[in-house]
Amino acid sequence: METIGKESFDFTKVATQASGSVWYQKGGTIILASVAVDEEKVIDEDFLPLTVQYIEKAYANAKFPSGFIKRESKPSDFETLTSRIIDRTLRPLFPSTYRHPTQISVLVLSYDGECDLQVSALNAASSALFVSSIPLSYPTCAVRVGRGESGFILNPSAKELEEGKLDLYISGYEDHILMIEMRTMRQDHNANELSEEELCQAIELAKSEIAKTSRAYKEAFEPSKKPTFEIKHHTLPEIAEIESLVCEKYYQDLSKAINQMAKSERMVELQKLAQKIAQECGLEYERVFLAIEKAKRKAVREMILKEGKRADNRGLKDVRPISIETNVLPFAHGSCLFKRGQTQALVVATLGGEQDAQTYELLGDKAPSKERFMVHYNFPGFSVGEASLIGAPGRRELGHGNLGKRALESNLSDKRVVRLVSEILESNGSSSMATVCGGSLALRASGVECDNLVAGVAMGLIKEGEEYAILTDIMGLEDHEGDMDFKVAGSSKGVSALQMDIKLGGISPQILREALLQAKEGRMHILSLMEESAKKIVKNDAILPICESFYVEPDRIVEIIGAGGKTIKEIIEKFGVTIDLDRNNGEVRVSGIGSERLSQSKDYILSLLQKPKARSEKIDLTIYPQGLRFRGKVKKMVDFGAFIELPQGGDGLLHIRKIKNKNASLVEGEEIECVVLSSESNKVELDLV
Repeated sequence: METIGKESFDFTKVATQASGSVWYQKGGTIILASVAVDEEKVIDEDFLPLTVQYIEKAYANAKFPSGFIKRESKPSDFETLTSRIIDRTLRPLFPSTYRHPTQISVLVLSYDGECDLQVSALNAASSALFVSSIPLSYPTCAVRVGRGESGFILNPSAKELEEGKLDLYISGYEDHILMIEMRTMRQDHNANELSEEELCQAIELAKSEIAKTSRAYKEAFEPSKKPTFEIKHHTLPEIAEIESLVCEKYYQDLSKAINQMAKSERMVELQKLAQKIAQECGLEYERVFLAIEKAKRKAVREMILKEGKRADNRGLKDVRPISIETNVLPFAHGSCLFKRGQTQALVVATLGGEQDAQTYELLGDKAPSKERFMVHYNFPGFSVGEASLIGAPGRRELGHGNLGKRALESNLSDKRVVRLVSEILESNGSSSMATVCGGSLALRASGVECDNLVAGVAMGLIKEGEEYAILTDIMGLEDHEGDMDFKVAGSSKGVSALQMDIKLGGISPQILREALLQAKEGRMHILSLMEESAKKIVKNDAILPICESFYVEPDRIVEIIGAGGKTIKEIIEKFGVTIDLDRNNGEVRVSGIGSERLSQSKDYILSLLQKPKARSEKIDLTIYPQGLRFRGKVKKMVDFGAFIELPQGGDGLLHIRKIKNKNASLVEGEEIECVVLSSESNKVELDLV
């Protein structure tokens, strides 16, 4: 067993028949990571057949799986996104000729509620991969950076991260950064965007920790590393001669095909060219296509590095032409048709009430939580000219939707439940950033309160030796043949979200800084066009719900609800509105279509509260100190809990969550043993003994 800091790694404890495995422990969190390789099989495609699965076991936190079926099945969004984070970090480490099917499984077996699961899962997976029989040179590690009032925080606690302003996740090895995920969090009514300079400082802090940790890993894990196997290569005939033939006799045809790829992500033109050459020269199609692929990659990269020209004749810093239409859907709350080059996103906003929020549950949660802002991204096959069925969202769709949410959420000041759906209608690169731009305008078009407009741009990199070129607003061809996919989103005040993947095996601080500053130029250009479009928005007022908030005494919220929710149901049915209540501060939020019905419902609620309270005299609830035990009668059962008669007058609330936690079944009139949890804000909160 190896111990590094607070982490311990045991490479011989379990799963010893796997190519590599580790029993990872940090505090009370235990993770099993394993690597399985088919050393005999080699796939035909020019693709790394790597699959990563991150799975959380419900028993890890003494829970049953939520839902009707009490067995782990479909992965949660968090599990899917964590699998992607691990995959994106480890994939660049494999040799370029590696084609063996490889499976990395990461199982969370115990969770203490404190450990950063995404950091630990990557560290466990990387260590298992490093000691496996796959020939890799270095283990990677991950670091998270937060930001509080006193500055940046390295590997913040769960509480520090939740209360902070930044969530920056970086993985890499030695001095090389492989992947970045970053978002800012809304605190103190501010979006808290980071400037490019501040972002570089945070990245440098993480980079120094990664270098120190990865070197410690390598030194500690080296003795446990298994003998590596020899990578098998395809026995295809030499294709260098065919590549030379393509460049000499068919270069004009290749240039035309590349030009067509600048207009579409499809490779149809290359396939046609391969068929033509194969027929004319009597060669095998597979060999010709591989040669064309190599020639195409070389041509695209040389054009950019030597001539400073791109396949669609743009300059390196040029953004493709943009067109914007808002509220193109007359019966949607808000919509935007955003087009940049050959990428087109229709983003639609829908506003709702508390009952429309998405319920979800994380491994460390004791109770379900509510997601009030949702971004759903759809990528149908027809967007790239493919004949394929539209099915359930995959990892790519979930990842792009999550990036869009992270980019927009910190600027969202509206308290209503909001759902954004991005339908990608046409794609040639950077569809996730089109989702951000269109999403920001769709929110504005639906009347949702936001601090600033947010735009996003995807950056690329072509690097050969010391020579490199940074590309603004990359298309599909440049993404495929390039060395970096760097998505930057933010407002005019700074960066709100960032996602970076490196295919080189690392990136220097100088290139990273240049890419950030070049991305800022592109973002400000796009924002200027979005601002002009926002001025022309005509809202769908006839169907647009509006919201009005007012406050009442917190202890009188129960009177609005009524016995068994009867009163609030009557108000909702009578005025056709949605009502959300906050029992802590007494806020009442009424939503509906038309200001008149909102005003009428508000007046009706206030008139109800003008009636005298049920009890004739005000009771000083501070006479019930925390920890006081008593036996009280169940006075009334309601949908959110039970009101218990207090021994010296007044009622205390036993929340439904407390009842469920004790598996209790209460009926009105029975006496039960209770304890006072708190007596603040004119209310007494109880728990069962």
